[in-house]
Amino acid sequence: MQFHQQLKNKLQSKEAVASTIAKLKAQNKKIVFTNGCFDIIHPGHVDYLAQARDLGDYLVLGLNTDESVKRLGKAPNRPINHEQARATVLAALASVDALVLFNEDTPLELIEFLKPNILVKGNDYKPENIVGYDVVTANGGKVITIPFLEGYSTTGLIKKILS
Repeated sequence: MQFHQQLKNKLQSKEAVASTIAKLKAQNKKIVFTNGCFDIIHPGHVDYLAQARDLGDYLVLGLNTDESVKRLGKAPNRPINHEQARATVLAALASVDALVLFNEDTPLELIEFLKPNILVKGNDYKPENIVGYDVVTANGGKVITIPFLEGYSTTGLIKKILS
């Protein structure tokens, strides 16, 4: 029962996460932020989030709502898993300290609100092209890219299942 409550506690409002972040920053803790859809969790996601968490003391994951995933122009059937299902699976990962759903097309508003020390995305991006780069670097933070675990992608998984 206690573990189940811990899972529920990880999904928070941006205001609740901001309050936690303020307390942690007062203790000189480094806050890491990343975001994405995380539709069908695979080893690539787990590896990426573990690497992100290793960069600081507290990892906040901005999770696209179903509505925002649909606007990203992935496939018409995406997301496969609804936002509560995705949040539940992600909350079970030890590397994720907090989850915040966002409905906007990008996490910029959330990044501006939370002001993490470190912003992380996959290395398919150039750091200066990552949404929130200007905000994080203007506040003295870093933007870091992480290599993906080869052979794993949600799109590839979906294709494999369909074939």
